[in-house]
Amino acid sequence: MEEEIVDLVVIGAGWSGLVMVKTYLDLNAKANVIALESARSIGGVWSEERMYSGLRTNNLYDSLEYSDYPMDERTFGVKAGEHIPGPAVHKYLRSYAERFDIHRRIRFGTWVQTVERRSDGAWLINCRSDPHSSSTVGAGSTNDSAVDRPLKQILTKKLVISSGLTSEPFLPHIPGSDDFNAPLFHAKYLLDNFSHTASSTESNVIIYGSAKSAFDAAYAYASNGISVDWIIRESGHGPIWMAPIHVTPLKKRLDHLIGVRFLTWFSPCIWGAYDGFGSLRRFFHNTTIGRWIVDRFWDILAGDVMALNGYDKHPETKKLKPWTQAFWIASGLSILNYPEDIFEYVRNGKIKVHIADIDHLSEKKVHLSNGQTLKADTLVCSTGWKHRPSIKFLPEGTDRALGLPHTTAEKAEIDPLIQKADDYILNTYPRLQQQPAMSKNYKPPISSSPSDDNDPCNLDQPYQLYRFMVPPAYINDRSIGYTGMILSLHTAICAQAQALWLTAYFGDLLPSTSSNPTTADLTPPSSSSSLPNGTTSNHESKTLSPTQKTTTSFDQSSITYLTILHSRFGRWRYPAGHGKQFPDIAFDAIPYVDMLLRDLGLEWKRKWKRGGWGRWWREVFWP
Repeated sequence: MEEEIVDLVVIGAGWSGLVMVKTYLDLNAKANVIALESARSIGGVWSEERMYSGLRTNNLYDSLEYSDYPMDERTFGVKAGEHIPGPAVHKYLRSYAERFDIHRRIRFGTWVQTVERRSDGAWLINCRSDPHSSSTVGAGSTNDSAVDRPLKQILTKKLVISSGLTSEPFLPHIPGSDDFNAPLFHAKYLLDNFSHTASSTESNVIIYGSAKSAFDAAYAYASNGISVDWIIRESGHGPIWMAPIHVTPLKKRLDHLIGVRFLTWFSPCIWGAYDGFGSLRRFFHNTTIGRWIVDRFWDILAGDVMALNGYDKHPETKKLKPWTQAFWIASGLSILNYPEDIFEYVRNGKIKVHIADIDHLSEKKVHLSNGQTLKADTLVCSTGWKHRPSIKFLPEGTDRALGLPHTTAEKAEIDPLIQKADDYILNTYPRLQQQPAMSKNYKPPISSSPSDDNDPCNLDQPYQLYRFMVPPAYINDRSIGYTGMILSLHTAICAQAQALWLTAYFGDLLPSTSSNPTTADLTPPSSSSSLPNGTTSNHESKTLSPTQKTTTSFDQSSITYLTILHSRFGRWRYPAGHGKQFPDIAFDAIPYVDMLLRDLGLEWKRKWKRGGWGRWWREVFWP
């Protein structure tokens, strides 16, 4: 079989994949770069085939765009103060790809099946083109038709996996699914199924789950006159936090507040000092009065959300009250971005909430653990995602070396580096020693595919990626990286920063000086230094220029420890979110971008450069 040879393959054409292609070409104009996308259209989560009616972003206008391509009102029809409609996001990403000549490089309908590391250091990709990229059938839906397509092989010097964390749906095992005899599908396929499942107002739709997509699906059906029974697992973590657009007594936009430096200081963050305000962060988290102020901030934020949503004013809305303190969540904090009040549908009975587990299904019926039986014409599962790429990596057993979530064969002793990282995190941030009490009824969902290596129920080890991008075992190889393997409201800015960092890393362009790599993340370099932690160099490079390369060698042991440190931080900081599985960040995104920019030797206090007495105010208090 003939192999196509390219310089860089990017797997995925969403926010992260598109900007990765563009950024790499900005510095390597003659490179042969392609992107492989399994869907039929651009955008990933925002692809055309996932644009169900009413889909909107949590972001308001002006807070979701690449820095070099504004989402203007005239072109994309988005107005100030509005949540961005899904079709506008898709149109924006397509326009971006066309404007920067990316679109022609994307191979749509291409499913990557295996990736193999060759002895010569290249990556061999086996893929099949033009399979069905979405499904309209039930729980057993797959893209098995891909196996009937011709196999293609692509050989690349460098590989970036940008498929994200919300590409492949997770469906738990539900007894009786084969006897249900009605549409049963994951929320990912809501567009494919919505028109015929919402065709009659006599229908009754079951929503299963408590994530944002469950709120979206419940609202979509109820606002179209369809009765909804909403099941939230009694053995789960409970409903997510849903905040109004404007919060705090000052009525500020939540999507802006998360990007205000001053407010990021109220969130303990292991890489937080990279924002240049380490002394202030130490005050808030390492003194008694500072921790008291931090606790009051979170109490005010949570109390404001509770009061504005009026959970306790009605027995049905009370069922949607979060079970965990807001401090311990990350992407579990979402925004009420609906044109109408979703809680009114709950109060008037159009949406009925049930706190129970599904015992089993029978023909068009859902039987709950509390003995109740619900009529069901449709069952929509908002049950999460398989968070690791659905790609088989060869040779077998390389998942751990590639930094991917994996399963340990047996209970092993605690790695001394993990213990070292945990000790440092808990000593630095005493507040994290007081972990929240999780639901005593919690049970992990049962996998519907116990032999699936990608099934989250079968994985007990998280992503282990340096800077959330590079597997430590390949740090000096400069041939593989990941982008978009984080959850954050700051999607675009994180994607750009990661793309620039990876491009510099691939080209050995990261500026570096000498430093103690084992403490670099703990005591960040001064403003005049720009060390990518864990590196040594024969000379300094002050500009990001392809013609002026460094000879940089990363210290393997230091990189491994720093990777574990950041990974373990998520486990302690966001136990009510996805912190122990992958980077699930909220108020931590801005210092994360600061860290990457400082690695690159770039200015991270962008507003600081404007000068004048107001520059400190702008940098600290403006989003």
